Amino acid sequence: KAQTVEKMGEFWDNHDFTDFDNSGAPDVKFKVTCAVPIELDLLTLVEKQAQLRGVKVETLVNLWLQQKLAEYSKPSA
Repeated sequence: KAQTVEKMGEFWDNHDFTDFDNSGAPDVKFKVTCAVPIELDLLTLVEKQAQLRGVKVETLVNLWLQQKLAEYSKPSA
């Protein structure tokens, strides 16, 4: 632990942060949130469906998007 700003400066003048790379540390993953505009009437319908199913709106929207994307990724016959 540096006692002064000057000593800290000297230390980093002679070292690189990669000298202290902790490659054993796990990769950090962040949850990304995205806001997408949606028509109010459509949102109301989605909210009703989520309530009927007992899930959050974002859970239902993610599920529906996953299902739709899975349909599109199937090979056409």
